[in-house]
Amino acid sequence: MRIERDIISQFKAWKDTTDRKPVLLKGARQIGKTWAMKTFGQECFKYCVIFDFDRQPELKSVFQTSKDPQRLIKELALYCEQPIIAGETLMIFDEIQECEEALNSLKYFRDEAPQYHIIAAGSLLGVAVKKRKMTVPVGKVTIINMFPVTFREFLRASDERTYDYIESIDEIRHLPEIVMNKLRTEYRRYQVSGGMPEAVVALLDNKGVGEVETTLQNILDLYELDFAKYADSREIPRIHAIWHSLPAQLSKENRKFIYKVIKPGARSKDYEDALMWLEDAGMIYRVFNISKPGMPLSAYEETDAFKVYACDCGLLRRLAHLPATVVTDPIANYTEFKGAMAENAVLQSLVPLLDDQVPYYWTSSGTAEVEFVIQWETHIVPIEVKAETNISGNSLSEYNKKYAPKYRLRFSLLNLQYNQGLISCPAPLAGWINKMFSLCP
Repeated sequence: MRIERDIISQFKAWKDTTDRKPVLLKGARQIGKTWAMKTFGQECFKYCVIFDFDRQPELKSVFQTSKDPQRLIKELALYCEQPIIAGETLMIFDEIQECEEALNSLKYFRDEAPQYHIIAAGSLLGVAVKKRKMTVPVGKVTIINMFPVTFREFLRASDERTYDYIESIDEIRHLPEIVMNKLRTEYRRYQVSGGMPEAVVALLDNKGVGEVETTLQNILDLYELDFAKYADSREIPRIHAIWHSLPAQLSKENRKFIYKVIKPGARSKDYEDALMWLEDAGMIYRVFNISKPGMPLSAYEETDAFKVYACDCGLLRRLAHLPATVVTDPIANYTEFKGAMAENAVLQSLVPLLDDQVPYYWTSSGTAEVEFVIQWETHIVPIEVKAETNISGNSLSEYNKKYAPKYRLRFSLLNLQYNQGLISCPAPLAGWINKMFSLCP
């Protein structure tokens, strides 16, 4: 089964931009970056040529002898069967972290040969750039962040009729129960596979849960190998410890990241570099607390209080050894971790919609906590996340009493409705929040 990825639309918009820069594509491992670049090239260009600096190490010599784009094009043409023609050929520089000179060449293509279409990507690009102290041509490239498959993309592939219905919503009102039932079913299936394309395809092609589990475990094993390949030797055990502590961190009622959960006596200064490594690798999101919901939110960030979520809810589930049957059972009781899974899935839907910014969260003297706080246009919006249909709790009400925001958002598995600034939204529709806000009075 083919999954239609939204990033292809981003590539198409870039292709038609008059003041175009080469693209630097970033994102976690195994999310389909190479597939997306190839698909775009095959669908939107007459020719598509791929230069893989990992598989073709001899390519490095091309960039080590010249910085002139026209000379580079002539030499690169010797390594491909299709022609390189401006406007007709997409050039893909894959695993570009293996050749710093190729990364630097992007600025010369921008300045001297902008007529060529180039997309570059690499495994753990952010990590490699920092480790090798490579220079990124800031201002000369368009950075596009790619993410795991979102539930929106998942639903479009798994149940197109329901997807089309959601796309057609023109007011905030109760959805037909048949639509709600389908959304709940597909959302639970999504939490089993997560957004790693290979796992999603295994699930949607009905290859069985065993195949999904094997796929996810293989990706986790690959991540472990990445620790050894790309991290400094002294950081490897710390990165490993943080990564494997995620289920325990998120199983707490208060999901604030606690260093002693990693190991007794652990201190923040010993683990900050390891946390940043996982962030740079795209494997985790850090959601920081804010002292008050002011604008901009970054001005009120409290750097010593944060929560850590996985980049993908399927990987988190597998990392926690949580059986798929538990996730798909609506009455299964796995308490705090059920809430953590719900929050992680919602976060995955929000980040791609927020200009790649990670939300914040808010607490009040330890008595109330709002899971996420985002800035939408000129509004600061608090977001509450509930795992199922139980919406008890006073955190959102306390926030409302204190700050009286124009909009509040609550995700659960209840039906869609609007009431005096509160958007009660089914969690599967987190990827449609822009639509929901636009339909508010």
